[in-house]
Amino acid sequence: MSHLTNRRKFLQNSTAVCGGLLLGPHVKSAEQLAAHLDTPRKASAPVQSTHERNPASLSALLPGAVEPRGWLKSWAISAANGITGHLDEYNGTFHEAWKGHGFSALGANADGTGWPLEQCSYWLDGAIRLGYMLKDANLIQKASARLDRVVNGVLQGGESFIYWRPVSAVSDPFNSWAHSHMGRALVAYYLGSGNRKVLEALVKVYKTYPLDDLPATFYRVSGAVNLDAMSDTYRISGDRQILDNMIAFAGRQSYLETARAWAGGQIEPGHNVIFYEHIRTPALLSSWIDSQHNLSASIAALEWNDTNNLLPMGVSSGEEYHAGIGATRNVETCDVAASLWTNLCLAKCTASPGYLDRMEQIFLNAGPAPVSQDFKTMSYYQRPNRYSRTLPGEEPANPGKGSYQFTEIGDPVLCCVGNLNRIIPNYVMHMWMATPDGGLAATLYGPSRLTTTVNGSVSVVIETTTAYPFEETIEIILKPEREVRFPLYLRIPSWVEGPEISVNGRPHAANQQSSQFQSVVRDWQHGDRIRLHFPMRVRVLKRNETPYPQIPYFKNSRGIARLKDIHNPYASVFYGPLLFSLPIPEQSPNEEVAGFKSNYAINVSTGKPDASEAGIDRAAGYSYDQWKWNLSTPISLRINAQEIAWTPTELQPLPERVMTGTPTKIILVPYGCTKFGISMFPRSS
Repeated sequence: MSHLTNRRKFLQNSTAVCGGLLLGPHVKSAEQLAAHLDTPRKASAPVQSTHERNPASLSALLPGAVEPRGWLKSWAISAANGITGHLDEYNGTFHEAWKGHGFSALGANADGTGWPLEQCSYWLDGAIRLGYMLKDANLIQKASARLDRVVNGVLQGGESFIYWRPVSAVSDPFNSWAHSHMGRALVAYYLGSGNRKVLEALVKVYKTYPLDDLPATFYRVSGAVNLDAMSDTYRISGDRQILDNMIAFAGRQSYLETARAWAGGQIEPGHNVIFYEHIRTPALLSSWIDSQHNLSASIAALEWNDTNNLLPMGVSSGEEYHAGIGATRNVETCDVAASLWTNLCLAKCTASPGYLDRMEQIFLNAGPAPVSQDFKTMSYYQRPNRYSRTLPGEEPANPGKGSYQFTEIGDPVLCCVGNLNRIIPNYVMHMWMATPDGGLAATLYGPSRLTTTVNGSVSVVIETTTAYPFEETIEIILKPEREVRFPLYLRIPSWVEGPEISVNGRPHAANQQSSQFQSVVRDWQHGDRIRLHFPMRVRVLKRNETPYPQIPYFKNSRGIARLKDIHNPYASVFYGPLLFSLPIPEQSPNEEVAGFKSNYAINVSTGKPDASEAGIDRAAGYSYDQWKWNLSTPISLRINAQEIAWTPTELQPLPERVMTGTPTKIILVPYGCTKFGISMFPRSS
């Protein structure tokens, strides 16, 4: 049986569900923990919530249910061996924050609150997820030891996760914002460990947690983002007081005005991280409250952002405020993590594959760009075009000088080095999700191994073998413990034309529409094989740059931000989900090889050039098991171009128009493999 599926189909004849949970032992020693991690796990038993009016269409599985394989595992191990596994050794903020005492650090208050709480909770959330994903006992112990301090502090009398201070500490919106990210870390810790004390602490805090108002603008943080962890805590515990707290918030006049404004398109530029974190709040509430404005508010806000600020790597510009569309507009690394999470939220609520397409675009392009291949240095900002260490040379006013440099911490403002650690686990964890009809959905693609249950109790392992996104085929092998019937949903990316699906070598009728889920319902047996073929072709996006938003914030920032008339034409080149870039060789992530020619314009006749204008070359015998994001890439792209008389400058990174030049072909590589390169090109037409 095969059909295309949308949200209504997912919900038909189903009960409300959320991610499953494991009620396992709370273990302390590395030996006990290693044994616990190797024990077969019931990883996806749905939890019913009788009060969920609009159940999630897709539900997350437990941390560790999806394990990376191939190049994904190689990259994840680099993170564990680098910044994620050792950030507390790189900088004192990550060693001391959340320990219940004050210490000297940028943005820290004397009582131990302030910036370090946000920065450290980002790191702990990513570290605990990565630990369970890799079954890395040492990383789990490191993160859980810190999280246990918070749990024990709450259970020994603390009124919030900032357990050493009275609850009035979270009346400071920034402390409340930081508190929300600790809540997300604790939810992940509970789901991975099954430690009931963690759930007790979450319930105790969120029963009566004082949520801030949610402003319609994006100039200041709001503790309303605690609704993320609050919603999960209610789904897991079923404690009615938590639901009542959320419903009371949704009934506030201030919230209703914000939701109506966003749903009506009344949105203005602001801080980009705050934007991504705040706009999913109405979507989260849509699970519990029937309102025409909730889900539509989040959708409309994201659409506004995509129209006005989206850059080719899939994330909107943010310097730190929305910065329009341009070749040297920057993306804060925090935005990479935040945009993944917000698109995931909307994918869960709507079952729309478009949000999952965007997650792949972000992860595969913007994900590797701000971090070195060994995951030991990173930068605060990335941008589509980085011509040299001096161009772009003028950093945004915030955080200021040095924010383009790759170092162990990226910048003394430590939010980005903390948030970096969420990117890999939040992608891998959600490559597979559960559906309300007892099925599973292949939501994000790459090499992986899923261990879960279906129909409440039947264990199944699903192995995905592929070099995707560097190749077009994906092989999926199902290994249930016994024959079992359930629906399997396969996401068809929006860029695919003519997808092919076979089951056990036989063609499976596939609707040719893209950006949908294809369902396969059958009695699955051990060894059943699915083969997906997603034909990729070169695509050229042709658009124009836009001016920066003319808001007061940019009056004291980069000179280019004060220019009011920017409409330079550009072209960006894609193949499958990958953005491609003209690579500029580097001596290090901080210094290019001098003298490399880059004055080229893309010259193709249509947005889908034929083989005479563009083509793909593949390196023979390339191993994807030890993938490194560097210029030694297994895939490159040839495309027609013109060598033109063009010298980019700080204020004119792209020409206003392109005159005819000398025809040539240029070789491009995936954007994520470059630290210097061009991915927004001048175009000849």
